[in-house]
Amino acid sequence: MTTDQLITWAGAQDWQRETRRSFRSSALMFYRWAVDAGRTEANPAEKLPKVKAADPTAMPAPEAVYARALAIAQPRERLMLRLAAECGLRRGEVARVHSNDLVRTFDGWTLVVHGKGDKTRNMPLPDDLAAELRKLAPGWAFQGADKGHLSAAWIGKLIARMLPGVWSMHSLRHRFGTVAYSVDRDILVVQELLGHVSPVTTQRYVRLPAESLRRTVNAVQRTA
Repeated sequence: MTTDQLITWAGAQDWQRETRRSFRSSALMFYRWAVDAGRTEANPAEKLPKVKAADPTAMPAPEAVYARALAIAQPRERLMLRLAAECGLRRGEVARVHSNDLVRTFDGWTLVVHGKGDKTRNMPLPDDLAAELRKLAPGWAFQGADKGHLSAAWIGKLIARMLPGVWSMHSLRHRFGTVAYSVDRDILVVQELLGHVSPVTTQRYVRLPAESLRRTVNAVQRTA
């Protein structure tokens, strides 16, 4: 297929934005392999127009969904749920919770979280959650076959079984970001708690409550 044929064919498809992005990525990888393997001399996918990713929006799990999951969870899964929804941990961070990372500070218990890129952050723990973690045997909180602990993928599957429809363990992290922001409206605090490099990323985890938007508009009207 020539460059013009590929561009014409792709442009004629009635695809959503993410489908176009996926097709372009797949075409690029295929033709790069073909060039390296000597099957063709040119990569026509290089001239396909770039497709900007859609801006992600916050998808916090509703409180009713979280409450139901807690109600049906076994003690181990309940801890996983709480670490995600009430502390904002990723599934890989939940997998690596270890008794050595529970630290007593002047104002309570803190968990040293092992995040992406081997970065760590300190997560203040609610007293009752800290007490539950301290009841566990020394070592990994969730023991398994992945270097002694459960894998992130398996933890994600365990939690997904208790969440209906589109909701996932990551949506519990969004729930934490949204609720945490509502406390003081401080995006930098939420950024620190979620372990993000940029507050721009954190904004994608926060859904502003509809009542706040309406209250702001009504306030503006009264002062006009």
